[in-house]
Amino acid sequence: MASKVKSVYVCNECGWETSKWCGKCPGCGQWNTMEEELKDTSKKAVTSHLEGSSVYAKPTIINQIDTNDEQRYHTGLKELDRVLGGGIVKGSLVLLGGDPGIGKSTILLQICNYLGKTLKILYVSGEESKRQIKLRADRLEVDSDNLYIFTETDIQIIAEIIKTEKPELVMIDSIQTMNFTELSSSPGSITQVRECTNVLMKTAKSLDIPVIVVGHVNKDGAIAGPKVLEHIVDAVLYFEGDRQMSYRILRGVKNRYGSTNEIGVFQMEEMGLQEVENPSLMLLSGRPKNVSGTCVACAMEGTRPILAEIQGLATTTGFGNPRRMSTGFDHNRMSLILAVLEKRAGYFFSNVDTYINVVGGLRLDEPAVDLAVAVSLISSLKDVPIAENALAFGEIGLAGEIRSVSHAQARIAEAHRLGFTRCIIPYHNMKSINKKQLDGVELIGVKNIREAFEALTDR
Repeated sequence: MASKVKSVYVCNECGWETSKWCGKCPGCGQWNTMEEELKDTSKKAVTSHLEGSSVYAKPTIINQIDTNDEQRYHTGLKELDRVLGGGIVKGSLVLLGGDPGIGKSTILLQICNYLGKTLKILYVSGEESKRQIKLRADRLEVDSDNLYIFTETDIQIIAEIIKTEKPELVMIDSIQTMNFTELSSSPGSITQVRECTNVLMKTAKSLDIPVIVVGHVNKDGAIAGPKVLEHIVDAVLYFEGDRQMSYRILRGVKNRYGSTNEIGVFQMEEMGLQEVENPSLMLLSGRPKNVSGTCVACAMEGTRPILAEIQGLATTTGFGNPRRMSTGFDHNRMSLILAVLEKRAGYFFSNVDTYINVVGGLRLDEPAVDLAVAVSLISSLKDVPIAENALAFGEIGLAGEIRSVSHAQARIAEAHRLGFTRCIIPYHNMKSINKKQLDGVELIGVKNIREAFEALTDR
């Protein structure tokens, strides 16, 4: 009997299935996300995986599982190893996403150049020819006898090549170009991306071979394809940054083998991506002196404290409604801070345009940078410069109070290392600071915004 195949509509955001097309997904509420795919509902398709198998794996006591032989491959890039949790784990599946031209293929070839000295690497490309890859490899001075280039889009053929060649590392560029021939949908569709990723996952786990997969992103910045794609893989890494700027930030969104809060900072140069081992020094380079509207904040990215310059600008508006713009900082959080400054602190911004910019292309989402944002806006409004050797961090509450933050000791130590001698911190953090380790640093605990601004402008 012929297989029963029916058409269903699947949401490419949440995976919701329905028999009829609808403009708004009933599952997640997104518009125009329903895509058609063919589904085999025959009894044979449902039960085929159970036939011919009478031996099952037995459950294992967790104390009997040995993890002493876990091996990580160091990539040669310390910033990438930091985000991965120490290196590439054998048998892991890593998804690398980012905007076009941001450096995804470049960092893969740089990994190949380092690991190719000792490991056999298979680089599979569905977008470029072998000649194109060779030209980019020559530009990056990648030279290895263990690097094999394979241009193919059929995922079943790729899986067979991996089983026969048995490389020690596989790279797929990109998952949206891969094709599962038994499916009628086009490459890049929800079904194709999901099934191709499943094939790579089973291959990586069964052969204990790490696989790095490149994923395209859509206009919203999320990885194209179904959300289940990020659930299948072991780690999801995002490249952030403007292509017009030289700095790139690699952020771990998901990681089963390490922390998800770590970031790696790179600089795009002619010879590829170069590591920035001291991001704070890089972000503070070129900082203006004796200029109002600028303040240094300290944010925590995982276990790493990073100092960043926050610039605020308040200028008389020429419209009925003043403009509110922010780059690198949440717009809603900025509106909240402005409301607190007017209601609780007496600084009026209702008739001025306000702008916030985080220098260097960094995006700060931590509440601890609230105080630096508020102080930079007040400094611009009053046209009073902030002391060059001063730094501020703290969360602002709706009552205008400065609330305590975590990792205060590490933040102050990083500021002291870069030459800052005055730190404006929440008053409740003062009792947890070990002042013996911070000789030469003036610590000022503040309870509200006015106290913080006065302490920062007092020279």
